[in-house]
Amino acid sequence: MLPKTRIPHFFLLLISLMWLSCSTNKNSFTKRDVKKSEKLIGLHFANKKIDTLYPYLKRNRSGFDSLRKYPIGNDVFPAIRFDPTPFGFTMPEQQNGTEWNIPDNVEVPEPYDLLAFYTIPQLASLIKNQKITSTELTKFFLARLKKYQPTLQCSISITDSLALEQAKRADEEIKNGKYRGILHGIPYGTKDLMAVPGYPTTWGAAPYKDQFINETATVVKKLEEAGAILVAKLVSGALARGDVWFDGKTKNPWDTTQGASGSSAGSGSATSAGLVPFALGTETLGSITSPSTRNGVTGLRPTYGRVSRHGVMSLSWSMDKVGPLGRNAEDCAIVFEAIQGKDENDLTTVDLTFGVDWKKDYKNLRVAYLKKDIEKDTTESGKNLRNALKSLKEMGIEPTAVEMPEAVPYRGFDIILRAEAGAFFDELVRSEGVDIMVEQDQRSRANSLRQSRFIPAVEYIQANRQRQVLIQKMQDLMKNYDVLISPTFGNDQLLATNLTGHPVIAVPTGLDDKNHPTSMTFVGNLYDEESILLLAKAFQDNTSFDELHPPGY
Repeated sequence: MLPKTRIPHFFLLLISLMWLSCSTNKNSFTKRDVKKSEKLIGLHFANKKIDTLYPYLKRNRSGFDSLRKYPIGNDVFPAIRFDPTPFGFTMPEQQNGTEWNIPDNVEVPEPYDLLAFYTIPQLASLIKNQKITSTELTKFFLARLKKYQPTLQCSISITDSLALEQAKRADEEIKNGKYRGILHGIPYGTKDLMAVPGYPTTWGAAPYKDQFINETATVVKKLEEAGAILVAKLVSGALARGDVWFDGKTKNPWDTTQGASGSSAGSGSATSAGLVPFALGTETLGSITSPSTRNGVTGLRPTYGRVSRHGVMSLSWSMDKVGPLGRNAEDCAIVFEAIQGKDENDLTTVDLTFGVDWKKDYKNLRVAYLKKDIEKDTTESGKNLRNALKSLKEMGIEPTAVEMPEAVPYRGFDIILRAEAGAFFDELVRSEGVDIMVEQDQRSRANSLRQSRFIPAVEYIQANRQRQVLIQKMQDLMKNYDVLISPTFGNDQLLATNLTGHPVIAVPTGLDDKNHPTSMTFVGNLYDEESILLLAKAFQDNTSFDELHPPGY
């Protein structure tokens, strides 16, 4: 029999304290926690001041907890809304509609698969002149989506039943003389951030892969009213980041060892491979321009507030934009005209008309270019951009050398996006649903959402004040020009214009030495998509880069 041992009182006390510590609410915090937090925000308070602060912080914490007792719908924007308009800004003159040219001499191609790369006007000609039905065209693209999905992994839902129903209606209307316009009967795809009843709206992320939202995003509704046919909900990288989603990685059809870039990965890949004539994407910080470049298509990111985001997942309320990816600038203009405009369900939208006068002389546009940024780019992309500039000069464009605004805290601005994303996905982080997302590395959306909880509100406000300074500096740069030519990547343009809300179009400039597409970016003044579209179309009319397609499709 083992001898009895006596546990000293000291150890009993220690065990009791440890038990009490473990049983304490894991969400409670102490003055020591306050001291530790000072290091994150770059401040230091004396102990006496922390004694004074501590009760106040506890009341704050109670207030935070009380806010979470009241659920907030996905469609609720903050009461503080972003306005991109700078001091001294004059709204550009707006065209009232565009006269779209639907050619009469278009024939069904031989071989038939070449139909995959027809432009919207070419497809519209076939449909309007009843050389092909919308149903035939829809079945053609549905078949291509299914054929190449295993390779490209670009679609989440192929909307067969809805598409064929819409196509049948379009055929009946056209046969009876009710032609809605150039998009009538044309198939398209939409990024899976946009709600469509009857189909999952997954946002590309495992926690939402079974999510159904019983409403129609305004942009989808507008395209339906124009007679367009929704054939697929295309991949968004998980929660609008990159090209990895819950069931794979979307591929670049030019090189399937490479991802399609993101987060409008499916829209870029499917449009490039001729699985859809055009697609809708969204951009917060490069998600239209990046996949447009990687996949060799043309992408238009409109001015902030020109296109409704109702029914679209929010990543950053003050930075998100919806826009088209298409074969060329004219296709983007056609789609943009259909989806833009005031929406009573999105208070950030503006009540403006839109149109492009293609008869305007593009040579009268005031054009600038970021000379230093372009010249320092020693990559094949930079070489192609410089060759594109030579082509523009041969067309009669004489651009003026300028530089991006200096003395601006570009590196600090991403806290705006991260803080707003953290607010939208607050419950996802708190419920630990973020832990089942596929990517969990340092650059993942999951990690970004977790760290967003540590962004002080004061710093978020300060970043927005600096943003106002940037808006004014961009106005000072752009007020004397209609178009600014920039590299798509490798400088401050992409971040700056996403913060200020300026419109841009990514225009293909050829292929690099690995046969990967390259691009340049045209930046326009706020609410002046017309100028960048006019110059982009002129460039594409004089070159053939927009007609390049990935081999094998």
